[in-house]
Amino acid sequence: MKKILILCTGNSCRSHMAEGILRNALGDAHQVFSAGAKPSGYVHPQAIEVMKEIGIDVSGHTSKHLDQFLDAGIDTVITVCGNADQACPTFPGQVNRYHWGFEDPPHAQRDGEELVDAFRRIRDEIKLVFEAYAAGLLEK
Repeated sequence: MKKILILCTGNSCRSHMAEGILRNALGDAHQVFSAGAKPSGYVHPQAIEVMKEIGIDVSGHTSKHLDQFLDAGIDTVITVCGNADQACPTFPGQVNRYHWGFEDPPHAQRDGEELVDAFRRIRDEIKLVFEAYAAGLLEK
């Protein structure tokens, strides 16, 4: 079973949304984790709320440091923010690396947009990318 690690800086929003969406799309076919280069220590309540809207519960997720995964046999590392892409260490072994950057939801509000709408917009962008990625993995 392949292990996929999704990284962002704070491990509070984007990486948890991506982890939940990818886990949901892959089922038990792969193990999916998320972590941060500088973990915030919490999962943002708005991220939890907008994920519930699409039937995915991330309320039990915790903010973790990427160091705890260095020796975990990770096969694929996906960064979802520019800072994490730059801060990502080299993982041991043959590791696939991908970078798909998304705006940071708490700082992505557009004029006339409520904060929750920024979270929804970015959630939907993440969902589009990660469900397509999952479909490709499941075809193999």
